[in-house]
Amino acid sequence: MRDLVEVGVETNGAPAILAAMRRASRKTRGRSVTVNRAESPLSWLRARDLIDARSFEAGERLRADYERAALAPGVTMRWDPARAKSTGGGDPTTLQIDARVRFDRAIDRVGPGLSDVLWRVVCACEPLPAAERALGWPTRSGRLVLTLALDRLADAYGLSR
Repeated sequence: MRDLVEVGVETNGAPAILAAMRRASRKTRGRSVTVNRAESPLSWLRARDLIDARSFEAGERLRADYERAALAPGVTMRWDPARAKSTGGGDPTTLQIDARVRFDRAIDRVGPGLSDVLWRVVCACEPLPAAERALGWPTRSGRLVLTLALDRLADAYGLSR
Protein backbone atom coordinates (compact mmCIF):
# COMPACT_ATOMS: atom_id res chain seq x y z
CA MET A 1 0.00 0.00 0.00
CA ARG A 2 1.22 3.46 -0.80
CA ASP A 3 0.37 6.40 1.42
CA LEU A 4 2.50 9.17 -0.07
CA VAL A 5 2.94 12.54 1.57
CA GLU A 6 5.18 15.45 0.68
CA VAL A 7 7.54 16.16 3.60
CA GLY A 8 9.46 19.38 4.04
CA VAL A 9 13.14 19.22 4.88
CA GLU A 10 14.45 21.58 7.55
CA THR A 11 17.62 23.56 6.97
CA ASN A 12 19.66 21.21 9.16
CA GLY A 13 18.70 18.26 6.92
CA ALA A 14 16.31 16.48 9.31
CA PRO A 15 12.87 15.73 7.84
CA ALA A 16 9.99 17.54 9.49
CA ILE A 17 7.70 14.51 9.23
CA LEU A 18 5.25 15.31 12.02
CA ALA A 19 4.64 18.82 10.80
CA ALA A 20 4.22 17.55 7.25
CA MET A 21 1.70 14.94 8.31
CA ARG A 22 -0.40 17.64 9.92
CA ARG A 23 -0.35 19.77 6.82
CA ALA A 24 -0.35 16.98 4.22
CA SER A 25 -3.01 18.68 2.17
CA ARG A 26 -0.98 21.91 1.82
CA LYS A 27 2.07 22.41 -0.37
CA THR A 28 5.37 22.63 1.47
CA ARG A 29 7.83 25.42 0.82
CA GLY A 30 11.51 24.96 0.22
CA ARG A 31 13.10 21.54 -0.12
CA SER A 32 10.88 18.50 0.23
CA VAL A 33 10.83 14.74 -0.28
CA THR A 34 8.03 12.27 -0.90
CA VAL A 35 7.59 9.73 1.90
CA ASN A 36 5.48 6.58 1.91
CA ARG A 37 3.95 6.53 5.40
CA ALA A 38 2.75 2.93 4.94
CA GLU A 39 6.31 1.64 4.47
CA SER A 40 8.10 0.32 7.53
CA PRO A 41 11.63 1.54 8.29
CA LEU A 42 12.91 -2.00 7.76
CA SER A 43 11.37 -2.31 4.30
CA TRP A 44 12.68 1.16 3.48
CA LEU A 45 16.22 -0.01 4.29
CA ARG A 46 15.75 -3.21 2.27
CA ALA A 47 14.37 -1.38 -0.77
CA ARG A 48 17.55 0.70 -0.89
CA ASP A 49 19.88 -2.31 -0.40
CA LEU A 50 21.07 -0.99 2.97
CA ILE A 51 20.34 -4.37 4.59
CA ASP A 52 20.46 -7.82 3.01
CA ALA A 53 17.60 -10.28 2.52
CA ARG A 54 18.65 -12.40 5.52
CA SER A 55 18.51 -9.42 7.87
CA PHE A 56 15.19 -8.32 6.43
CA GLU A 57 13.71 -11.80 6.92
CA ALA A 58 14.94 -11.88 10.52
CA GLY A 59 13.41 -8.48 11.22
CA GLU A 60 10.10 -9.48 9.69
CA ARG A 61 10.02 -12.66 11.81
CA LEU A 62 10.66 -10.61 14.94
CA ARG A 63 7.89 -8.17 14.06
CA ALA A 64 5.51 -11.06 13.34
CA ASP A 65 6.28 -12.62 16.72
CA TYR A 66 5.85 -9.22 18.38
CA GLU A 67 2.45 -8.75 16.78
CA ARG A 68 1.30 -12.34 17.39
CA ALA A 69 2.25 -12.06 21.03
CA ALA A 70 0.14 -8.88 21.22
CA LEU A 71 2.95 -7.05 22.98
CA ALA A 72 1.99 -3.65 21.61
CA PRO A 73 0.07 -1.51 24.07
CA GLY A 74 -3.69 -1.43 23.55
CA VAL A 75 -4.98 2.08 23.07
CA THR A 76 -8.67 1.35 22.65
CA MET A 77 -11.26 -1.00 24.03
CA ARG A 78 -11.12 -4.56 22.70
CA TRP A 79 -14.20 -5.55 20.73
CA ASP A 80 -13.09 -9.10 19.93
CA PRO A 81 -15.97 -11.56 20.29
CA ALA A 82 -15.63 -14.14 23.03
CA ARG A 83 -14.90 -17.54 21.52
CA ALA A 84 -16.94 -20.39 22.90
CA LYS A 85 -15.20 -23.20 21.04
CA SER A 86 -11.80 -23.61 19.38
CA THR A 87 -11.82 -24.23 15.62
CA GLY A 88 -8.65 -26.30 15.55
CA GLY A 89 -6.39 -23.35 14.69
CA GLY A 90 -4.92 -23.39 18.15
CA ASP A 91 -5.94 -21.57 21.25
CA PRO A 92 -5.19 -17.85 20.84
CA THR A 93 -3.51 -17.67 24.20
CA THR A 94 -1.26 -20.62 23.32
CA LEU A 95 -0.27 -18.94 20.05
CA GLN A 96 0.42 -15.72 21.91
CA ILE A 97 2.51 -17.49 24.52
CA ASP A 98 4.55 -19.29 21.86
CA ALA A 99 5.16 -16.03 20.00
CA ARG A 100 6.13 -14.32 23.26
CA VAL A 101 8.64 -17.07 24.05
CA ARG A 102 10.17 -16.79 20.54
CA PHE A 103 10.30 -13.00 20.83
CA ASP A 104 11.91 -13.03 24.28
CA ARG A 105 14.42 -15.70 23.23
CA ALA A 106 15.39 -13.74 20.11
CA ILE A 107 15.79 -10.45 22.01
CA ASP A 108 17.92 -12.21 24.65
CA ARG A 109 20.15 -13.71 21.95
CA VAL A 110 20.65 -10.28 20.35
CA GLY A 111 21.81 -8.81 23.65
CA PRO A 112 21.09 -5.69 25.70
CA GLY A 113 23.36 -3.35 23.74
CA LEU A 114 21.69 -4.07 20.41
CA SER A 115 18.12 -4.98 21.28
CA ASP A 116 17.02 -1.41 22.04
CA VAL A 117 17.57 -0.12 18.49
CA LEU A 118 16.21 -3.39 17.10
CA TRP A 119 12.96 -3.04 19.01
CA ARG A 120 12.56 0.64 18.14
CA VAL A 121 13.07 0.21 14.39
CA VAL A 122 11.58 -3.25 13.76
CA CYS A 123 8.74 -3.51 16.29
CA ALA A 124 7.81 0.09 17.00
CA CYS A 125 8.46 1.14 13.36
CA GLU A 126 10.41 4.17 14.53
CA PRO A 127 12.53 5.77 11.79
CA LEU A 128 16.24 5.22 12.23
CA PRO A 129 17.11 8.91 12.76
CA ALA A 130 14.45 9.18 15.48
CA ALA A 131 15.79 6.05 17.18
CA GLU A 132 19.31 7.49 17.11
CA ARG A 133 18.10 10.71 18.74
CA ALA A 134 16.06 8.85 21.37
CA LEU A 135 19.05 6.68 22.28
CA GLY A 136 21.45 9.63 22.31
CA TRP A 137 23.61 8.24 19.52
CA PRO A 138 25.54 10.22 16.91
CA THR A 139 23.85 10.76 13.57
CA ARG A 140 24.17 7.85 11.12
CA SER A 141 25.52 5.43 13.70
CA GLY A 142 22.22 3.60 14.05
CA ARG A 143 22.38 1.74 10.76
CA LEU A 144 25.66 0.07 11.69
CA VAL A 145 24.32 -1.00 15.08
CA LEU A 146 21.01 -2.10 13.54
CA THR A 147 22.90 -4.19 10.97
CA LEU A 148 24.81 -5.95 13.75
CA ALA A 149 21.58 -6.51 15.68
CA LEU A 150 19.80 -7.93 12.64
CA ASP A 151 22.74 -10.25 11.95
CA ARG A 152 22.56 -11.64 15.50
CA LEU A 153 18.80 -11.89 15.18
CA ALA A 154 19.15 -13.93 11.98
CA ASP A 155 21.51 -16.26 13.83
CA ALA A 156 18.97 -16.54 16.67
CA TYR A 157 16.24 -17.53 14.19
CA GLY A 158 18.61 -19.97 12.49
CA LEU A 159 18.56 -18.31 9.07
CA SER A 160 21.33 -19.48 6.76
CA ARG A 161 23.84 -17.08 5.27
